[in-house]
Amino acid sequence: MCGICGFTGTLQDTGQVINAMSARMAHRGPEDQGAYLGEGVTFGFRRLGFLDLDHGSQPMFNEDKSIVIVFNGEIYNYRELREELLSKGHSFANNSDTEVLIHLYEEEGHDMLRRLRGMFAFAVYDIARGTIFAARDHFGIKPFYYARLNGELVFASEIKCFLEHPDFVKEVNHTALENYLTFQYSVLDETFFRGVYKLPPAHCLTYSGGKLEISRYFDPTFSPQADMTLEQAVEQIEQAVAESIAKHKYADVEVGSFLSSGVDSSYVAACFGGENTFSVGFDYHKYNETDLARTLSEQIGVKNYSKLISPDEFWDTFPTVQYFMDEPLADPSAVALYFVSKLASAHVKGVMSGEGADELFGGYNIYQEPLSLAKFKKLPLPLRKALAALARAIPFGFKGKNFLIRASKPVEERFFGNAGIFSKAEREKILRSPSGDYPPELLTKPAYDKVSHYDDITKMQYIDINFWMVGDILLKADKMSMANSIELRVPLLDIEVFKVSSRIPTQLRVNRHATKHAFRLAAKKHLPEDWAKRRKLGFPVPIRIWLREGKYYGKVRAVFSGESAANFFVTGELLRLLDAHKSGKADNSRKIWTVYTFLIWHEQYFSERTPQHEAD
Repeated sequence: MCGICGFTGTLQDTGQVINAMSARMAHRGPEDQGAYLGEGVTFGFRRLGFLDLDHGSQPMFNEDKSIVIVFNGEIYNYRELREELLSKGHSFANNSDTEVLIHLYEEEGHDMLRRLRGMFAFAVYDIARGTIFAARDHFGIKPFYYARLNGELVFASEIKCFLEHPDFVKEVNHTALENYLTFQYSVLDETFFRGVYKLPPAHCLTYSGGKLEISRYFDPTFSPQADMTLEQAVEQIEQAVAESIAKHKYADVEVGSFLSSGVDSSYVAACFGGENTFSVGFDYHKYNETDLARTLSEQIGVKNYSKLISPDEFWDTFPTVQYFMDEPLADPSAVALYFVSKLASAHVKGVMSGEGADELFGGYNIYQEPLSLAKFKKLPLPLRKALAALARAIPFGFKGKNFLIRASKPVEERFFGNAGIFSKAEREKILRSPSGDYPPELLTKPAYDKVSHYDDITKMQYIDINFWMVGDILLKADKMSMANSIELRVPLLDIEVFKVSSRIPTQLRVNRHATKHAFRLAAKKHLPEDWAKRRKLGFPVPIRIWLREGKYYGKVRAVFSGESAANFFVTGELLRLLDAHKSGKADNSRKIWTVYTFLIWHEQYFSERTPQHEAD
C-alpha cells in the first residue's frame, strides 16, 4: 500500500516540491520513498511494503526506461497476468504487481483496465508519447485526486499534498458545503478545496499536450437472472467469497481482520484463516460490540484484540481524524475505524474488512422500504400527495408522518443514499449565503436515469454503490487505515464477487423479513446462526447521548458560537438545533454532528495554528 503524487511542468525547486508533497502523506508509506524527475513530469511515491518487499520500490520503469509508473493498491490477479505476459515475451526484473501493470500497459494500453482485479490508483508516464495515463479501481477503494494549476496537471493520493505545490491556492468550495449538508460527505467531483477534483471510481484519465480527457471504463449494473433459485444463489455467493478471500489474503506480511458483531466482518473473519481479529466499542450497552466479537473469535479459534474508546478519547481525537480525512465526513464511525486501525497496526501490517457487502447484496434496512410502501402506493397518486400535504401541515410529529410523506414520492425523489441529513429547505435556513443550486435529486438523477428499468430496491443499491459507498464507506476505510500505516483489504467488494451479486434476483437479496437474504444463508454455513442473522450495526457511536451531556454539549456550543461558524452559518439556527436536542425535544444529533464536523475540518485546514499531529 502506498501514496502517490506528481505534476507536470517545471518548477524552480522541483525536487523539494515533490519531496514535500510526498512527506505530507508519509503515513501512507513510512518504509520507503522515491521520486522521478523527468523533463516536464515529476512523480513521487511513499511505500508500505506488502508484496516483494525487497524489490517493490517505486517509481518503477520498464526495461528501456521509456515507461515509468507510480501505483497505490494491490492487483489480486497479478500472478496470472504475469504468467500470460511472460508467455508473450515480456521479461520481469521483480515479482511485484507494479511491474505487471507496466508490462500490461505495454501490451494492451488503456484496454489493460478490463483485465485488472484489485484495488488501485496509478499513473503511468509514457515518455516516448509524452502521455500520462491514470486510473482508479472499479469501486473507488483507492483515492485519486487531481487539479489543473496554471495549465499543468497535479495529482495525489491525498488532497493535503496539493498544499505543498507553489501554484496551489487554498480556497473553500462553498458548493461542496451545501451538498455535504444533505449527504454528510463530499458528494461532488470537485472537492471541498476549490479546483481539486476526485477521479471517480471506474474512470481513467489521459493527459497529453496540455489536454485532459476523462472516461469511464466500467459501470456496476445489475442483470438479475429470474430463474436463479435460492440454493443456486447461496452456492455462487459462497464460492465467490471463498475465492476472493483466498486472493485477498495473499501477502508477504501477516494479515488480520476487523471484527464487529455484524455478518459481513464475521463472515470474513471466519473464512480468512488468519490468527488475529480487532474490535472497538464504547462503554455503553448498545454501543459495545467487543464482547460479541470476542465470543465469535473464540468460537472460530482466533485471538481477539479489543479496545473500549472513552468519550474524551473520541472527542480529543476527532480533529486529527478530520485532518487525515482531507474533506469533512460526518460519519462518527470514522473515529471508531481510526482507533481499530491503530489497535491493529500494533500487531499486523494488513487487515481484512467487510465493506461492500451491504451495497452489493442488499444489506441496508432502508432497502425494505419499497416493500413496506407497496400496498399504500396502490392508492391514487393525488390522494397520496394530499395525505402527505396534510401530514406536513401538522406542526408536531406523529407515528406514520414520515411514512405518508415518503409514500407520496417516487424513489428518485426520496432516496439519495444512506444519509439524507438536511433537506434543501433546511440547509438554506442554516446557511448564511445559500446558493440554491444543486437540489439533491439533481445530483442523483443521471444515475437514476441509467437504471430507470430497475425495480426500486435495485435502483437504491445502484445509487449507494455510486454515491454512499465511495463517498463515505470506502473513503473512511482508506483514510483511517492509512493514517495508521496499515493496509485494509475488502474481499467482499471484489469485481468477481460483484458479478455474482449482480445476477441474484431482487427477492433473494431483500425481502420483508431479511436484508442480504441469500448472503446471510451463505454466511450461515461458516458462522453460528445468531451471527448470520444479525442486523447491521457497524461500529455504533453514542453521539446522540453525548450531545445531551453538559461537557460535550458545551464543546459543540463553543464551536457553533465561534467566528468560523458565523462565516458560514446562521449562528442562531445552529444553537436552536443544539438546544432542542439537549432538552430532548428533538433528536438533532446527526444534523449537529454534520455541521460540527465541517467546522472542525475547517479549523484543521484554514486556521492559522498548526494542527498538533502535523507539528509532531
